[in-house]
Amino acid sequence: MVVAARVEEPVLSRRWGFAPGEEIVPGRFALKLLGGGHRYEAYVCWDGRLHTTVVAKLLRPNLVGDVRAHALLRAEADALGRLQHPVLVRTFGAVLEAPHPHLVLEHLEGPRLSTLVRRFGPLAAEQIVPLAFRMVSALAYLHAEGWLHLDVKPRNIVVTASPRLIDLSVARPIDAAKRIQRPVGTDAYMAPEQCDPDRYGAIGPASDVWGLGATLYEALTGRLAYEPDGVDHYPQLRREPPLMPAKAPPALAAAIGACLADDPARRPTAAELGELLEPVADWSARAVRRLR
Repeated sequence: MVVAARVEEPVLSRRWGFAPGEEIVPGRFALKLLGGGHRYEAYVCWDGRLHTTVVAKLLRPNLVGDVRAHALLRAEADALGRLQHPVLVRTFGAVLEAPHPHLVLEHLEGPRLSTLVRRFGPLAAEQIVPLAFRMVSALAYLHAEGWLHLDVKPRNIVVTASPRLIDLSVARPIDAAKRIQRPVGTDAYMAPEQCDPDRYGAIGPASDVWGLGATLYEALTGRLAYEPDGVDHYPQLRREPPLMPAKAPPALAAAIGACLADDPARRPTAAELGELLEPVADWSARAVRRLR
């Protein structure tokens, strides 16, 4: 493989700027930039040992010397290594003590749910129901294993033939999450207790259920469950739950509404949410048969 040259950026740069074909570590070559967030940058790579494409989730260059950022990357590697489920993205290891610290993740072919909704609008209920059951499966597993995802949102769902849940960068064991005293997650998909743990109580499995409810609402309507208005930083703390569209099957609307309850004790568990969705699954199957 020909390795392309690149101009070195300052050590405190926020971007790696790998050129196609450039080696990240021996045998792993950057192909294209996928994107990134505050702490990470993700590249599709060719892995010579696995002989397939993977995703390298790299700590940004300005954080390579940051002790806390390294600890968070190590914690995510540990979580991915422990948690194995068909709906969760798989890991193929991590390179933590190197010039380019990164996780090695499964490369999933398919758009994110956020991209689908942005480009094509709301999904049909018949599409949402199987997606919901997949996410319920992953969350029920995580909670039974004593873990929380804490960032369930459309951007963290890759819509392949079987939708997958990605990104455990803020995942925590349940006991550790109970001690969180500051906001954690992505603003629009954070349960009230994630926004303000002091006021709403400890973060727990019900927080992931709220995030899934906000995600399903957006998939169904094409809108955020709680649209920002420039006044409330966390509008979910002050506004009534959103109205469900009249077109939504009643059982689906009721299930999403239950997920978005302010009080964590009033939300269904992930397993109970699956039971609430059973009538919708029957309806969805009949609807699909009518279209054939």
